[in-house]
Amino acid sequence: MAITRLELGSREAWLQARAKRIGGSDAAAIVGLNPYMTNVDLWEQKTGRAVQEEGPGSKFARYGTEAEKYLRQLFILDYPQFEVGYSENNMFLNDDYPFAHASLDGWLTDGEGRKGILEIKTTTIQSPTQKTKWENRIPDNYYCQVCWYMAVCEAEFAILKAQLKWDNGSDIFLVTRHYQMERKDMQSDIDFLMKSGAEFYEYIKKDIRPPLLLPEI
Repeated sequence: MAITRLELGSREAWLQARAKRIGGSDAAAIVGLNPYMTNVDLWEQKTGRAVQEEGPGSKFARYGTEAEKYLRQLFILDYPQFEVGYSENNMFLNDDYPFAHASLDGWLTDGEGRKGILEIKTTTIQSPTQKTKWENRIPDNYYCQVCWYMAVCEAEFAILKAQLKWDNGSDIFLVTRHYQMERKDMQSDIDFLMKSGAEFYEYIKKDIRPPLLLPEI
């Protein structure tokens, strides 16, 4: 097995490389756990039947993109026990998963030399249901993303840094949470997800529409 880390020269080059493989943000749709996209929606994008939007996105998406670098620096300050690596337009490939790629918000090394990943999320809480998805857990689609990255990068642990934001119009309230996950507790989920990814990629290669999996909202 071999892991390769690429540093693409531009966002445009990164987008082109990304289109050829399945990434972590795609993973939940493969198994019907993305509330915003079905597996058929993803298949249509990957087979060129639909165009994936790569514009500026919503104000929430723009906020998340801009906030990421600051939240990564705060993580470095708050958790000096980890060595943190990062480069723009990064992409990890793994010979064991030729259909997959991982683009990380950061890669970690702990005091014992173990390799991990850093995932950063920002969420504006707009409903009680949305808040519930973060109670003592992370949302399923983000969990799938972390599993995917851990598989591709062969990471032993992951830390998800989440900034939860409430805006009542006159004031803003922020809560930051850190979720550490160990591979040994996730291995069966990782195996299932990567097996599902390989099967989904066959639908792409053979240009056969997969059976529809409807997400639970």
